[in-house]
Amino acid sequence: MTQTPPRKQGYTATVVAGCFAVLLAQVAYSLPGALNGTFQQEFGATGAQLTWVTAAFAIPMVVFELTTGVLGDLFGRKRLLQAGALLTVAGSVVCYFAPVIQVLWAGQVVAGLGAAILYPTSLAMLAAVSPSQEARSKAIAVWAGFLSIGAAISPLMGGWLAADASWRTSYLVVVVAAVVSIVLTQFSADSSAPEGRKLDIPGQVTLALGLIALLFAATQGSEAGFGRPEIIGAFAAAAILLAAFVVIELRSRVPLLHLKIFANRAYAVVALATVVGMFAFLATCYSMSIWLGAIQHQSALKVGILFVCIQGPAFALVPVVSHFIRHFSPRWVLTAGFALIAVSGIWCSTFDIGDPSWTRFIPPMLALGVGFALTVGSVTAVAINTVPLKLAGMASATTNLLRDFGFALGPVLIAALAVSKANSDLTAGLGTALGGLKAPYTDIAGGIAHEGGAMAINSMPVVPGAGPDLPAVPMPEALHALAFESLGSAYNIAFLVAGSCAAVAAVLTLAGLFRSKAADVEEPVTEFTHAQLA
Repeated sequence: MTQTPPRKQGYTATVVAGCFAVLLAQVAYSLPGALNGTFQQEFGATGAQLTWVTAAFAIPMVVFELTTGVLGDLFGRKRLLQAGALLTVAGSVVCYFAPVIQVLWAGQVVAGLGAAILYPTSLAMLAAVSPSQEARSKAIAVWAGFLSIGAAISPLMGGWLAADASWRTSYLVVVVAAVVSIVLTQFSADSSAPEGRKLDIPGQVTLALGLIALLFAATQGSEAGFGRPEIIGAFAAAAILLAAFVVIELRSRVPLLHLKIFANRAYAVVALATVVGMFAFLATCYSMSIWLGAIQHQSALKVGILFVCIQGPAFALVPVVSHFIRHFSPRWVLTAGFALIAVSGIWCSTFDIGDPSWTRFIPPMLALGVGFALTVGSVTAVAINTVPLKLAGMASATTNLLRDFGFALGPVLIAALAVSKANSDLTAGLGTALGGLKAPYTDIAGGIAHEGGAMAINSMPVVPGAGPDLPAVPMPEALHALAFESLGSAYNIAFLVAGSCAAVAAVLTLAGLFRSKAADVEEPVTEFTHAQLA
């Protein structure tokens, strides 16, 4: 009979602090989910500008997660976690006072830097304080559950406050939550793993600049056009910089990311499926938010309720997922989860934009939530348990990087696809739709269509005038209908693409993990890790 290892000192306080920290990070990250329609109407934002609200948070979060993992290993994770909460406070204050959408972006960047600390550091603290693999798996399942709580309550809170008070108040709630996180962290156990770790400046610089160039090109290209020289140049720079990152990491004695772990088939399959699957998940979430909020102009509260349908199952199923992680092959858990995400996206692609019923989204969003519950905790457990404890910081940071890179690509790429398609359809039918207007209103409406795209036309009830002699006139119904239908058709395609990508992730795990068992998550890969990374 094996004895259960005793819990390490400060275990409970550390789990509480780590789980609240990831809840804080996810609340800050998910807040714009229900507010895209509100931002669009308050700031007169275009489709690409709305995408940047989410991308401004996601880019620094993804770019710096590996570096914050190293910092925690070297200098201790407790103070670093509190610093992440302080950055979240600063970013949220900027968002609260934002007079224009560009200032909102700046606040999101600062808060994203905070999240780049909170996600990997909280996870590494839990891994370090857990006395066994089973305890680690349970803690990770609870951690993933609190991540889902944050993703559920944040859009609901934002939607409720947008309807009854002000969306800006939501950011004050984030400030209060960050202060609570700082206090809770004070009682947690500190940890570090400095052996064999040091800052990899060349690796960090090439990774950061490469990811920024890639995400910038994908986001801005949707509005400016992917054929423009600066967009092509950004894609080329991203390819060169990321290739340089790989070369640097392979040659470095103490790399930022141990690329050799990807030589293990199970780890590599899960890593690829994580990026593709999390892209599909957030692309579906984002498309639903834009469909109801920015296109149909339904209340932010309704969108928030749907986010509860997505994230509620992820928290409710924490005990079930924890059991699955410990007793079943990750092949079946991940395949089932990604398959449900695929069902959700494909289901939503059949909806008609002319139908204002928001409740029809409830069943596919519940399927999406169950799929997310099965995948997010499982990929985290697989990754953390593939390395020895001394590399837990690197593994947690890498896991968060892969997951959050998929998250960042979700709204960026799906919006690029949808905005480009909608604007193309609008331009193709613009001549006929402008037929009911007279000069100079035809030029004014045409200019709005070319500059702001389908999203701007869909949200404008009138064509602005040009002084007292040229007052505003109603937007032609044909032009409004063209923009509305163009956006609906584009996001039907977006849902279908997201669902198809989730199906690809399901096939990857089904075929690529065909020999893995629940116990295999640790033993063979740990042998590989010691042999290849020592």
